[in-house]
Amino acid sequence: MKIYDASNQIMGRVSTAIARDLLKGESVIVINCEKAVISGEPRNVEKHYLERVWRGDPHHGPFFPRTPQGIFKKSVEGMLSSHKPRGRDALSRLRVYVGVPEDFVIKESIQLKDADVNKLRCKHVSIGDLAFALGSKKRW
Repeated sequence: MKIYDASNQIMGRVSTAIARDLLKGESVIVINCEKAVISGEPRNVEKHYLERVWRGDPHHGPFFPRTPQGIFKKSVEGMLSSHKPRGRDALSRLRVYVGVPEDFVIKESIQLKDADVNKLRCKHVSIGDLAFALGSKKRW
């Protein structure tokens, strides 16, 4: 089992590493997902995700998550073939948490050097702020 700490990490780069580990058959836990960032002008990123949320019919879908853990899990799901048995099985081994659960004992967590937010030269927005802008009921 691998534990990834997503604080101050670029969501897409962490998601690819997680998807790779899931396809190898490992269980993955992600903590502090609300502190991960998406690169780009915050207004443009918010507009892009709002279009995905508003698409479709509220009763019949397609539905897009508004919570930080839902947004992060959907990012990983997009990198797996989730319509096939191998991808569904891999996605079932993923657990995403906002913050660190109280009953959770962390020996060591993984932070990727390639995914550090300090490498970005452009503006960025955290997933917690994006989730609040999308209509999540809580501000992280």
